[in-house]
Parts: sequence; structure tokens; C-alpha cells
Amino acid sequence: MKLSRRSILAASAAAAGTATMGRAAPAQNAARFSLGFAPHEGSFASRGNRLEQIAYAADQGFTAWEDNEAAGRTIADQNAMARALRQRGMTMGVFVASMPRWADFRPVLGGNDDGDRQAFLRDVRASIDVAKRLDVKWMTVVTGFLDRRLPVEIQTGRIIDTMRRAAEIVEPHGLVMVMEPLNTIVNHPGVFLQTIPQGFAVARGVDSPAVKVLADLYHEQIQAGNLINTLGACWDEIGYIQFGDNPGRKEPGTGEVNFQNVVRWLRARKYAGVIGMEHGNSIEGRAGEERLIAAYRAIDAA
Repeated sequence: MKLSRRSILAASAAAAGTATMGRAAPAQNAARFSLGFAPHEGSFASRGNRLEQIAYAADQGFTAWEDNEAAGRTIADQNAMARALRQRGMTMGVFVASMPRWADFRPVLGGNDDGDRQAFLRDVRASIDVAKRLDVKWMTVVTGFLDRRLPVEIQTGRIIDTMRRAAEIVEPHGLVMVMEPLNTIVNHPGVFLQTIPQGFAVARGVDSPAVKVLADLYHEQIQAGNLINTLGACWDEIGYIQFGDNPGRKEPGTGEVNFQNVVRWLRARKYAGVIGMEHGNSIEGRAGEERLIAAYRAIDAA
């Protein structure tokens, strides 16, 4: 039988389709996570650059994204990231509004020198344009380091005053600064804000919807533990949540925190915000990325 050119092309296309079906391919357009888990650049490093990682995360069902370093990126990069997130229907989570100088143990917002406070407030003002470009509501702030020569009560009062001034800057724009308590035992010796309850006290002192607490459960587990009771007691002042297991600061299931119970508790509270995946992967490469996704599928099903 003589075959037409059209028949030959159709047969070739069918054969190509069969060959493609025989190869394993990454899942595309997977079911969306029911909670707002937010990966970050590096979570899916094998998939390409930042924008390619965002696209891959969206295809795996993630609905949010974080970028601590966003304020330091070029305007072009910020716009490109915002556009990529809008195209995939993803929510932008936190970025750091005023990056601490970790090696210098600065700023000291509760000290006698007003210079650090003024620089912090300048960073907060500059962050407004960043937040607008990224279409983001929350920004992380670190309330600096302790001055060991001064009573902590004096420093607390000065930090409350500083955060009130910062709130006056961002509140008219509908933005929320979330203060992050950090552990002093493993990662950040000498920081002022060390626990969620301490953040609660500062937020109550500021008394503004523009100042809340970032509950990073990795840091809190190290510093104090008692996570669910602490979340419950401080819930009115918690504006944002981040996950990371301990020890190791990797994905849920690699350490001691029962994230399934935490998720059940958050569902009972009807939490609908972003949950930052503020941790690394326990295994390098694509195997680690697949394990990361599986870990979040498991707790999302809780």
C-alpha cells in the first residue's frame, strides 16, 4: 500500500508520543497544597534559575514564595519575580526589610546611640517601594542585638518606641512588619528578640496592626520549645509563620518537631496565611527536592 506524506507524518508523531510516554517525567500541575507553604530560591536549585524554580514550585502545587534577599535585588529582578508569581497565581511571602550586620552584631536598637535606630528606619522607608513592586504585605524585621551594658528593660522600651516609629511609616501603606525572634543557642548569639512570648510583649507595647511577630518554629523549638501552647498564648500578635525542623534546620520529618500536629492546630485556628519553608533540604539534588515535596504533602494531609 502506498503511503501519503500526511500518513507518514502522523505515524511519526504517534511513535514520538509513545516514546515520550515511556520516559519518566516530573509531575506537572500537581494538586495545589491546601496551606500556603512557601519555598525559596534554592529549594529547587536543580530546576534552574530563580524564575524557573518559581515555575517548578507552582507546577508542584505550591501557592506561595519567599525571598529574604529581595530588597537587595535589582528593580528589574524584583519586577521579574513579581510578574512570575502573578502569572502562576502565587502569593509573595516575606522579605527582610532591614538586613542585620551579623558579623558586626549590629544594629543595637535599644542602645544609647541613636544612629542604628535612624538607619533602621531609613531601611523601613526604602522597603515600601520594594513591597509595592513585589505586591507583598509582610516584611521581616530583626530588632537587633543586645547592649550588655544596659538593663534589658531600658532596651525593651527603646525598641518599642522604635517599632512605633516604624509602624507610623508603613501602616498607611497597609504593610505589616513581622519581628522575628531568633535562637541564641545555635545560630544567633546576642540577639535581642529571642522568643515568641518576648515578641508578643513588644508587639503589645507597640499596639499597631503594622507590627506583629514572625513565629519561626525552628528558632522557637531550640530556644524554648512548647510550640503549640506558645502559639496559642501569643496568637493575637502572630502575623506570619515559618517551618524548619530541629536539629539541622531541614524539612519536616527530619527532626523532633511534630509538624503534623502543628498543622492540625493551625487548621483548627483557620490559619490562611503563608507558611515559609525557612530551611534547607536534607538531601542534595533532585532526590532531596522530591523528598522536600513529599514531606510537605505528608503534613498537608494532616
